[in-house]
Formats: sequence, structure tokens, C-alpha cells
Amino acid sequence: MIKPILQLGNPILRKTCLPVQDFNWDLKCLRDDLSDTLQDARKRHGYGRGIAAPQIGEPKRIVFIDTPDFKSALVNPTFTGLSPATFEVWDSCFSFNVGFFVLVDRLWNVKVEYSDLKGNRQALEAKGELSELLQHEIDHLDGVLATDKMKNKQAIMMRSEWEKLFRSQE
Repeated sequence: MIKPILQLGNPILRKTCLPVQDFNWDLKCLRDDLSDTLQDARKRHGYGRGIAAPQIGEPKRIVFIDTPDFKSALVNPTFTGLSPATFEVWDSCFSFNVGFFVLVDRLWNVKVEYSDLKGNRQALEAKGELSELLQHEIDHLDGVLATDKMKNKQAIMMRSEWEKLFRSQE
């Protein structure tokens, strides 16, 4: 079911989410809601690769990722390895209605352990774009938004300007 995406200022987005305890039908329904909401947002905004449960009002530790190389729900994800290498990225968020982008530093490589929907532990090593996406979505589970990671006060750009600068280069 498509759910409304909470917007910047909603206090749920600032909460630390509770770990998932029950791997049951409700968890599968939440994963489906995340997937449906992501697909709808992707249609409306023209892009989007992931979404976190607090963005649809569920303060639970689950994110849903959908990229060409990786598609899965990650339940109770934790970072188990972080590279010292970083890179800059213009980051936006459905919780900003993709209305602006902020320049942030992200780690080039991360290792994440998580549970699948059946409660089985999994591990994932990600580099580059997937690493950045995982950091963005897992930050949501701790009440952290991309605006908290801005490099400086000048590191913000309206979507229209971002599209002029970066979409024309694709």
C-alpha cells in the first residue's frame, strides 16, 4: 500500500527507531508498503533508490533498497566495517520532497550486517553509490537526515538548479 512520506519537520523522522523483534506477516506487509511507496515516489520524482520505515511513520529498523544491482529489505542493519576513504555527493531525500540537495561526505566502502524478512543474518559489502545509499537510509533509523551531514551552510541547492547542473551532464 502506498503510504504518505513524512516531511522534514515531522518529529518521527528524528526518533531513534526500535529494533524489529517479530519476523512475521506484519513485517512482510511493512516491506510491501515500503516497496509500493518507493515505486510511487520514483514515478512522481523521476528517481529514488531507497526508503526507510520512519519515512512512512513506522519507527522500526527496516529499510528497503531497490537498485539495478541490489534489491532487498534490510532489517536491523548495523555497520560492521567502515572505510576511511570518503567522497562528496549531492544528496536529497523524499522527506524533503526532493525539493533541494545538500552536499555531504559519505564513506566509499561499508560493510553491513542485517536480517532478512525471515530473521536470517546476512552480510553486504557496498562501495560507491550503494554505500552512500545505505548510509543515507540507515541514518534515517537513527533520526539523522542528510541536512545534518551538510558540509557547510553553502552546501545546499534547489532541485531546479541541481537538474540544470547535473542532469544535463548525463
